[in-house]
Amino acid sequence: MKQITQTHLLLIITLFLVLFDNYSFFSNTLTIYPFTLDNIYFLLSLIVVFISFLLLLLSLLSYKYTLKPLLIFILIISSLTSYFMNSYQVIIDESMIRNILQTNLKESFDLFSIQQILYLTLFGLIPSWFVYKTEIFYRGFKSEMLTKLKVISITFIIIIGNIALFSQFYTSFFREHKSLRYSTNPTYWIYSVGKYISISLKSQNRAITPMGRDAKIIDRANRDKKLIIMVVGEAVRADHLALNGYNKETTPLLKQEKIINLSNVYSCGTSTAHSVPCMFSLFGQDDFDYDKGVNSENILDIFTHTKDIEVLWRDNNSNSKGVANRVKYEDYKTSQKNTICDGGECRDEGMLIGLDKYIAQRKEKDIFIVLHQMGNHGPAYYKRYPKEFEKFTPVCKTNQLEQCSNYEISNAYDNAILYTDYFLSKTINFLKKYNKSHDTTMIYMSDHGESLGENGLYLHGLPYLIAPNAQKHVASLIWFGDTTRQALQVQKTQETKLYTHDNLVHTLLSLFEIKTTLYNQDLDMVNDFL
Repeated sequence: MKQITQTHLLLIITLFLVLFDNYSFFSNTLTIYPFTLDNIYFLLSLIVVFISFLLLLLSLLSYKYTLKPLLIFILIISSLTSYFMNSYQVIIDESMIRNILQTNLKESFDLFSIQQILYLTLFGLIPSWFVYKTEIFYRGFKSEMLTKLKVISITFIIIIGNIALFSQFYTSFFREHKSLRYSTNPTYWIYSVGKYISISLKSQNRAITPMGRDAKIIDRANRDKKLIIMVVGEAVRADHLALNGYNKETTPLLKQEKIINLSNVYSCGTSTAHSVPCMFSLFGQDDFDYDKGVNSENILDIFTHTKDIEVLWRDNNSNSKGVANRVKYEDYKTSQKNTICDGGECRDEGMLIGLDKYIAQRKEKDIFIVLHQMGNHGPAYYKRYPKEFEKFTPVCKTNQLEQCSNYEISNAYDNAILYTDYFLSKTINFLKKYNKSHDTTMIYMSDHGESLGENGLYLHGLPYLIAPNAQKHVASLIWFGDTTRQALQVQKTQETKLYTHDNLVHTLLSLFEIKTTLYNQDLDMVNDFL
């Protein structure tokens, strides 16, 4: 193969990345700036600016010994991000990178497809082989640096010149349509990786900030023991619950229970990695960020500070996202712990087995148990429920959701909710056994919602500001045992008031009758049920 210079190779790969890995970006851009005579020159300018910016970025990052490894890495990752953006309309931001890194191997297989392999091969491996086999002509250090400075200067001038020439268009592009940059590939995921690394390094070796060390249970001697189970749901949106008026009967068993249906709850985030730490945090959505979350104590820590509450976290999802790092944690994702598994799937109901023994050994303590569901984890919704729960048909039986109709996707998703209805009903019946010995409560709250093909969007994880309600409006409900219901004088069966994940920790503090300066009465949902 004929030798080429570093600059020529960078230009070839830059053109390849922009033209072959950015269908999502160009598609989204054309939706806002249609290909008309008024827009055509701006659109051509946008391509030139994109190519120039990427060439500038790669020139800054590439040197003699980093050039090929860097380009191969970018080509392979960009081919995969292109697949996920084109297939599911996801955004590869810092939160999504955290989700990817925290996803276990079993969940990763749910995303595997032949189409993904084709993307990887055509847009990743084949061009990577070209990079690997290309012979590069290296000039002296001084000449290479001079050439690099020329490339950086020229690309910078091109970018500034185009923005100045089409300033009216670029003003709206950057100010009013910021979301378009989220789908630029590979520039946005490179930025997101940098942001993720920066946050992770900042969080390392930091002391955990104490919270609620003043927490004490009020008048413990004159009340019954508390037994509260918190079920953390996975990807269940509020508008697919029959309790909220959905046209399919997805909650037949819960309808038979005396529950308070919380029909207007919004999540803290659109991904498990963000929402789960946030919902157990004392900061609230407006003040919460990942760095604060992992480096501060949460409501579980506050319970342990009282020395009167035993805390157990059982997980049938990926993990607790750092929430349960300082309490008893049990992994129920495999048959080693979970005795109810079929077809490679361990079922949420398996987390209930053995709890009687746990409770019996802690008769003198209040007990708080978290059950973290697999729930409606996508895209393989059809795997999330046993065969007998396949009530709504036909169902989408592939992880390539774009190959199914929205109706088929919805049916598979709703069958998974039907199984959650069964699991929650079973949890309630488990708690009923303890009505005479404990004040019992079950709280169910989903971590985030899910897009099911509306407007071409699938799954979840979009930046909160641009995410549709389907990814933020979540299923939530509370069940009180008889003694708890009577003690609180609960009247309601439905609560339509607007709540968020922020309300959870203050409601838990109230239910356990904990006194602490962190308690905010205005965020305590119990006050609205009476």
